[in-house]
Amino acid sequence: MDTGATALPTPPAAAAGAGLAGLRLGEILVRSGDLDAARLEEALAAQRGEHAGQRIGEVLVRLKACTEEQVLRALAAQLDLEFQATIDPERCAPELAKRVPINFAKQARLLPLEEAGGGVRVAVADPLDTAGLDQVALLLGARLDPVVAPHQAILDAINGVYDRAVDEHEKIMEGLESEDLESVAHELEEPTDLLEADDEAPIIRLVNSLLFRAVKERASDIHINPEERDISVRYRIDGVLREVIRPPKRIQAALSSRIKIMGGLNIAEKRLPQDGRIRIKIAGKDVDIRLSTVPTAHGERVVMRLLDKSNVLLSLRDIGFEPWQLKIMDGLITRSHGIILVTGPTGSGKTTTLYAGIAKINSPDLNILTIEDPVEIPMRGVGQVQVNPKIDLTFASGLRSFLRQDPDVIMVGEIRDLETAEIAIQASLTGHLVLSTVHTNDAAGAITRLVDMGVQPFLVASSLVGVLAQRLVRVLCRECKRPYVPTAEELAQAGIGERVLAQAGNPKVLYKAVGCPACQKTGYQGRTGIYELMLVDDDVRQLILRNVDSNTIKKAAVDAGMLTLMDHGAYKVALGLTTAAEVLSVTAEDIH
Repeated sequence: MDTGATALPTPPAAAAGAGLAGLRLGEILVRSGDLDAARLEEALAAQRGEHAGQRIGEVLVRLKACTEEQVLRALAAQLDLEFQATIDPERCAPELAKRVPINFAKQARLLPLEEAGGGVRVAVADPLDTAGLDQVALLLGARLDPVVAPHQAILDAINGVYDRAVDEHEKIMEGLESEDLESVAHELEEPTDLLEADDEAPIIRLVNSLLFRAVKERASDIHINPEERDISVRYRIDGVLREVIRPPKRIQAALSSRIKIMGGLNIAEKRLPQDGRIRIKIAGKDVDIRLSTVPTAHGERVVMRLLDKSNVLLSLRDIGFEPWQLKIMDGLITRSHGIILVTGPTGSGKTTTLYAGIAKINSPDLNILTIEDPVEIPMRGVGQVQVNPKIDLTFASGLRSFLRQDPDVIMVGEIRDLETAEIAIQASLTGHLVLSTVHTNDAAGAITRLVDMGVQPFLVASSLVGVLAQRLVRVLCRECKRPYVPTAEELAQAGIGERVLAQAGNPKVLYKAVGCPACQKTGYQGRTGIYELMLVDDDVRQLILRNVDSNTIKKAAVDAGMLTLMDHGAYKVALGLTTAAEVLSVTAEDIH
């Protein structure tokens, strides 16, 4: 294949693959051990047939004979260029990036990195795209030294370099202190002026900046709370609220109006609560925002819940299940009938767990229907319905309609009342698998909750197959967590007994949170789940039929080998994933 190597300048330092220049790409991959000769022949045949006109590297990736990185490494060796697997946006020169439009950079899949040796090093995903490189050379007015890098690494770096949202807050806040902005803020109170406002308007830049930074810092919610003299803006990160800025009071109306327009709400209505939805793209990610406004004594309080659609559908292993729990869950979600309940307070990750379970069993041979409030994550091949009380589309009425749709698996967002519970039970007894949630503190409490709603104990006993209680705990930052040797008293307080230590491999040390720039000085980065998985076996069924209290049911399940929330939390502490304080903060009622 014609590589066009002569058209490209070569960096002073030859790549690690020196000596391979001039060989064909497939030969280099075979020599390096990344490709089998038989797969190469298969790819060459495909290139002559159904993939005619495509480069051999593209064909190899399409056939999954090689990864993109392996092909790019070989291409860099062939062209005698440097290969770079990752790009640190902090080390890229922003003054160079400003001279290359972001849309062009993404389209051409390249990014100027730095000035070196009288030229400019440019990361490029396709070094054979000489037209793109020529245009950048004209824009920068300099000789280019191409560096080959994966497409995704370049795209992530482009988003990092061009997005200056973190530093933007301070600049916007400085502008908000100026006198001329006061007239702008008053003008923005009028709907027509706000709609016609230019993208450079300070209020629009402030809202965009808040959204950029929230996505960048992995915030799940943005709280805008008007107070007597100013406005408090806070992010919820890993379940903890943290204040980021306090804008002046006089922009309150303009700020809420801008957000309400984005969510399609009525900006003239300030006396009633409103709910809306905002769909935006930030740094290449699709973000769905649920918007809620509530009138308070000092003005409208705004809360935005952010859902990153590109990173929400996780596997059960990703959200913290242990191998032995995965085995039990696999047995539950592949049953043909029965009810599986997930319990826990609001924000404990119940819906994420249900989605992970459905994603695992989702296939063309299953008819899966869900009724939710609201539909949070679109899933291919799954019929998803959103409740709408205004037209009498409730969990109960939707569930009743589902039974006429020949379903195999049904997910109900929440069992809130007797009617929904009874229809779900009837569905499970007539050969359907039903997944749902209830609000209780532990797994055994879900059983007594159904009975308290008015469901007959014999119906609960015959339909329920498993209950999962869960909580979310923050994960220690890998960069700064510090080991220490715990005392026997600390181990006892954290619930770490001999059984937990044995399961965790008898670790000699635990870890504590410290704090560093990577975790915003909190000591934690990300969250994981702790689970209490109770199977409804014959012994538990007998207790349900006798209508005993939840403590008795829980004791029987523990005797049968169930790990409580505190036990699983203690196991994660012993593994060094979190701290005893985190586990105790969410399992205080579980001390036994």
